[in-house]
Formats: sequence, structure tokens, C-alpha cells
Amino acid sequence: MFLKRFSLPFIFTLSFFNFSISACKDDKNVVTQTEITFKKEGELKITKTDSTAITLDIEIANTEFETQTGLMYRDLMAKNQGMLFIFDDETERFFYMKNTKIPLDIIYINANKTIVSFQKNAKPMDETSLPSNLPAKYVLEVNAGLVDTWGLAVGNTISYTE
Repeated sequence: MFLKRFSLPFIFTLSFFNFSISACKDDKNVVTQTEITFKKEGELKITKTDSTAITLDIEIANTEFETQTGLMYRDLMAKNQGMLFIFDDETERFFYMKNTKIPLDIIYINANKTIVSFQKNAKPMDETSLPSNLPAKYVLEVNAGLVDTWGLAVGNTISYTE
């Protein structure tokens, strides 16, 4: 008698559970990802110690969602484009490449808008922590290899307009 009382609800629960799995399994809805395209929100100028400058169109990440998402899910970015992350405070930063399809150079910049460090050629889809090693208030992401191509160095400065 004890077994019969608990077996029937148990069997009913299993039957319902299997039905739910079958219903989901047969669902033919396909989720597609919307292509994310570059949206110019400002311009950024990097001034080198020899006074030469590089100008970029930038997207700005300054909300929690934007800073957490960054350049994830993008297929490409033009050479003259980048994403500038603006934080409220200056502290050591740690970035990673989760769900980021394109290799990047990550440029860490302090509150005085001076470049303090780089993480070059960050590998797509890699979740390894990429630290600034020094306090940073801003982070600029550009296509991998551009830090070397442009000859950027610690001590170069940035300015930007929104």
C-alpha cells in the first residue's frame, strides 16, 4: 500500500517530464543572432611622443551592459574603428575575449588619458584574464596588430569627443 500511494504521483511526474522534453525537442523554432554593426559615437585621437597622431571613429561603452558586452559577437571591425570603455573609477582592469570573434589589441589608459599598458593580439573566444597591471580608467580595443603597426608606446596620450 505504501508503494502504491507514492508510485502513482511519481509515475505521473515522470510522464509529464518526458512530455515536456519531447515538446521542446520537436520545437522547430530557430534562434538567429542579429548582426551587430559599428555605430560611430565619437572620435578618438592617439597622440604619440613625436606629436604624430592617429584618429579613430569610436563606439563608447559606458553602461554596465555595454562594458560587459564590448565587441562580443562581431565579425569584423575596420582599421580606423575602435571601442572606448569609460569607467567611473581608476583601478586595475581585467578584460577577456569571451564570445569575441576578432583578435584585438587592448590598450589600457589612466585617468590622465595616458597609455599605461597593452595586451596585444588577444585571442578570439579566449577567457584568459588580460590585466592592465596598472590602474586604468579607460580601455581602448582595436584590431590586433595595430599597436605595433602604429608604433604606440606607454606614455602616448588620447583625447576623444562624443
